[in-house]
Amino acid sequence: MGTQPSGSLAVLQERYGQRYRWLLLLSVMVGTMASIMSSTIVNVAIPDMSHYFTLGQERAQWVTSGFMVATTVSMLTTPWLLARYGYRATYVGAMLILLLGGVGGGLAQNFGLVLLARVAEGLAAGVVQPIPAVIILYAFQPHEQGRASGIFGMGVVLAPAIGPSIGGLLVDWFGWRSIFFMVVPLCLASIWLAYRFVPMTAPGGVPANRSGEGLDWRGLLLGTVGTLCLLNGLVSLHGGTGAEAGVLLLVAVGAFFGFIAWQKRMARLGKKPLMDLRLFQFRQFAMGSIVAFIYGTALFGSTYLLPVFMQLGLELTPSHVGTLMLPAGIVLAITIAWVGRLADRHPTHVLVSAGLALLAASFALMLLIGLQSTLWMLIAFAILGRIGLGFILPSLNLGAMRPLDKALISQGSSAIGFVRMLGGAAGVSLCGIVLEWRIAAHGASLSLGPSNPQRIAAFGETFLMLAALCLIAMVAAWQLREKPAAGPKSAN
Repeated sequence: MGTQPSGSLAVLQERYGQRYRWLLLLSVMVGTMASIMSSTIVNVAIPDMSHYFTLGQERAQWVTSGFMVATTVSMLTTPWLLARYGYRATYVGAMLILLLGGVGGGLAQNFGLVLLARVAEGLAAGVVQPIPAVIILYAFQPHEQGRASGIFGMGVVLAPAIGPSIGGLLVDWFGWRSIFFMVVPLCLASIWLAYRFVPMTAPGGVPANRSGEGLDWRGLLLGTVGTLCLLNGLVSLHGGTGAEAGVLLLVAVGAFFGFIAWQKRMARLGKKPLMDLRLFQFRQFAMGSIVAFIYGTALFGSTYLLPVFMQLGLELTPSHVGTLMLPAGIVLAITIAWVGRLADRHPTHVLVSAGLALLAASFALMLLIGLQSTLWMLIAFAILGRIGLGFILPSLNLGAMRPLDKALISQGSSAIGFVRMLGGAAGVSLCGIVLEWRIAAHGASLSLGPSNPQRIAAFGETFLMLAALCLIAMVAAWQLREKPAAGPKSAN
């Protein structure tokens, strides 16, 4: 081992022995916590931020949507970055960008700079989030991958579970700027851990190929244009003209087909495409991607919608919102750890389908919440939904990616993350559009006067739309089942 660099995978494995894979998972878990916290915690401050910058609902929504677009697109670059620069340089670089985005957002004096900071945070989050799934499928044996996913998931969801509670208090005490600084300690801790435990090597333990093939910039540009036009087209369906929406959505469809054609051409020429389309020849991965898209729509749409409903519909303060979300977050963390162990012994398609059913039920039950409802009902329905998420989170990636060839694992993690985030980015816009549509249909307003039954009804109908999406995803989830004649291939 003397000829190996001190930060190589072989040296680190020899130094720390059997516990090394868990130390590596802990290291990337802290950074993923920071990236997920940055994506969700801002929702608590959107009403205060909107008031401070005098924003309408659509412009304020771009604080969340801009993050989602950046995250979605940058996920496509993770396999190339890992192969070119290795785990450590890629991970630390992303953490530094996330750190700068948090500090920049907290110090920004105008909405443009806040939006720029959110985009920077989104770019970093998109690079980081596919990495843990790659590590789990490479570093852990198939019989312990579910357990690793559960422990990792339990740690990661503690950030959005505790984050809104702390964030709500910070918004009440110090204003909306304070929430941007919450990622700073996690970023600093993750960088320190990375230099101790994250190897410099690329996936599989091979040296990073710094002189390797360049990034597929044309594919990345097509993906970016398609995502931006899709989101703007969805917003224009309600807030703009029909012609504007039609043009944007047509460009989005054109960019999508252009992206597919370009990726096929890159593969034919023997070059490395941004997304390896061979992934979708695996039935379980293709079905898992459909589930991931709809699940992303429901998850991120509801993450945006629920705090807005509590504040503008039920007239609760930001600190109350955070406190009410805390029990559900703790239950989610416990559920993920438990279901992770189940995923090593039970079919993942059953676990994912059960989770989607519980999530749909929690959305549908929001129709029962009104201004006179007791808060325990709201807490109970939120807990039910988080139990559903706990069934889905550790099971979906494993069910979709276990059949993949080893060489496709990093591509698979990036692709399914991209699809999920694309659904999430669309979900935030979709919830905003449907909410404003139903608000107008009921003759109500989000900005004028106290809340009323008409405003509550508009929120309820938007939640019902999310419930319907979850039921549709269950059809694809059932296709995650493995063929009886052949079990999953080993990822190691």
